[in-house]
Parts: sequence; structure tokens; C-alpha cells
Amino acid sequence: MCEEAMLRRWAHEELSRRTFGMAGVAGAAGLLAACAAAGPAGAGATAAASGTVRGGRVNVPLAEGTNDAYFTALRTGRHPAVILWPDIASLRPVFTQMADRLAGHGFAVLVLNPYYRDTPAPVFADFAAFVAQGGFQRVGPWRSRLTAETIGADTRAAVAWLDAQPQVDTARGIGTQGYCMGGPFTFWSAAAIPQRVRAAASFHGGGLVTDNPGSPHTTFGATRAHYLVAISQDDDAKAPTHKTILSEAAAAAGRPAVVEVYPADHGWTVPDSPVYDRTQAERAWEALLALYARAL
Repeated sequence: MCEEAMLRRWAHEELSRRTFGMAGVAGAAGLLAACAAAGPAGAGATAAASGTVRGGRVNVPLAEGTNDAYFTALRTGRHPAVILWPDIASLRPVFTQMADRLAGHGFAVLVLNPYYRDTPAPVFADFAAFVAQGGFQRVGPWRSRLTAETIGADTRAAVAWLDAQPQVDTARGIGTQGYCMGGPFTFWSAAAIPQRVRAAASFHGGGLVTDNPGSPHTTFGATRAHYLVAISQDDDAKAPTHKTILSEAAAAAGRPAVVEVYPADHGWTVPDSPVYDRTQAERAWEALLALYARAL
């Protein structure tokens, strides 16, 4: 998972927006647009670039206040909804770009600000800013409030908001996807409102297997979702038993789950991450679309 030691290493390597180059915010837009030529996964980027996707900031009433979120969908039609939980650096341009790309594939996507109880988004322009500005220390108190209970309450309110939007097809299940700290949020979301959340995807999610009550791996039986658990190679090296625990827990609960270790490091799917791996990120994107095709 995203740890302080990892951030110190990145800072030591003098990561900056210029160091990220094409993987920075401006580069992220270029990378996402470039995927338009990459086949089926690029179709969403094409739709976003062509103007057939409409996205913007919205105020969503959640359990403890108003969430300054981002909502995007095709301009016409009704579509299955997706709740997107960002990584530790929260809602920022790279996630609105990723959401627009997904919307281009025919989904109504809501990107939440997980720290809405404490601060509006964006707090950081990109991941370089998160590293440079002591992000781990800044978000620590906000992050500590994000429990299974608070995420569950937020999810139920977010689903109620989504189901009231004209772009959402309420006859279809809802998907949820999360990155880094957002990974466990997808499990808790699926357990919070199982009749609506039918797919959960975790990308380099941290804390999926713990000894705490409500550990994500113990929640499969409370859900009706299909799962995609994409694990980074460095996270797997630190906790090599977790993939087996997750697979066995899903099987015991009768929940369909794809659990896979990718040959890339923690953060590889997010274009402004210092370890972004385009090839493996596209593989993960294809797996996400396949999950939603099966489950929603």
C-alpha cells in the first residue's frame, strides 16, 4: 500500500511535476487521449475527446455534509452508474480524466472527494504535489475517519443521489472502483448496499486483509458483487499470502472474483503516479471493463 517510506523514497529521487513529464497532469490527459487508438479500451477516450461526454463538479449530500464531487456521463441515454474512490491524494484532475474516459464507454461516473468532512478538493494538483507538500502527514487525520461505517454511510447516500439522476439506469447494477486507500472502500461500498452495488474493483488497494473487525476480506458474504482485485508486485512481495486469503474468502462466500498480481508497482494504474506503467495500466483497464460487462 502507499506508505510513508515509499513517499520518502520518491521525494529523495526529487520527483516533481517536470520529473513526471508525460505522467504529470498535462501528460495524463495526453496519455488518456492517446489510448483512443489502442482498440476497445480507447473508445472511451475518443468519446470524451469528441465532446459526447459531459462532466462537471456537483454537490452531493452525503452522511456528514456535502461532497464536492465530479459527475460525468454521455450526453444522451441512461447508463449504469459507477462510484470511483480516488487514491490517498484524493480527487484531482487525473481522476476526472479517468472518469471521463470511463463515461465514454457508457457509464455514469461519480468521483467522490473522500476527505469532504475536512476539506474541499482538490487538495493537491497531482501526485507530485502530494509528495512535495507533505501529503502523507496532511491527510493522516482526515484518512483516520474513513472507516467501514463512514464509507458505508457515504455510499448509501451517493447511491441515492445517483439513482435520482436522469443519466443513470436504475435497472442496472452499480459498479465501484478504488485506488490505493480507495481499494478497501469498494469492498465496504459493496457490503453497504448489496442490492445496488454489483461490481467492485480494487487497484493496488491497501489494507484489504487485516486483523481488524470489518476487514475487507471478511465482507464478501454480505455482498452480491463480482470482484476484480488487482495487486501490485511490490505489495504482493510484502504480503504474499493476501492474494490467497482474498481468493479463498471470495470462493467461500460464493462471490466471483478475479485476484491477480500485476508485474508493476503500487500506483501503476494512475497516470500522474511516479510508477505509472502504461502497458499494465491498460491491461487493468481492460479487466475493469470486462468486470462491468459481466456484472452490471
